[in-house]
Amino acid sequence: MKILVCTDGSKESLRAIEKACKIAAGCEVHEVSVINVYEGKVDIPTGTFGYTHHTTDADIEMFKKAREVAKEKSKKSLLEAEEIFKEKNIKVNAILKEGPAAEVISEIAEQEGFDLIVIGRRGINGLKKLFLGSVSNAVLQQANTSVLIVK
Repeated sequence: MKILVCTDGSKESLRAIEKACKIAAGCEVHEVSVINVYEGKVDIPTGTFGYTHHTTDADIEMFKKAREVAKEKSKKSLLEAEEIFKEKNIKVNAILKEGPAAEVISEIAEQEGFDLIVIGRRGINGLKKLFLGSVSNAVLQQANTSVLIVK
């Protein structure tokens, strides 16, 4: 069995990591990988009436810096996840990717032949969830593999 565990550094993803550790310890697991996907896309701001804002060099630098900050935060959450697995003597591979999280997670799971995706449930309720959706819900809909959503 191959398990892909999703992390974003949140409490929900830490619970998913703990659940994956229990599964890996109790089953014949051949591979555990932990993935973090950061959003690297930068939208160009629009001005009044939807016209594209003229992007300055300062804007571009700000976007680049925001992207690097997101990447560094992702690396940090991956390192934290790796430590949890190491403490439990579970060998883990780290995967850092850029792009739309649900799409990337689903693609990696399929391409690499993972049997199970373990992901934390996002704590958005009511109308917000209806309008915004969540990564876990999108993975559940898009993935062609089994998905365990951990509360």
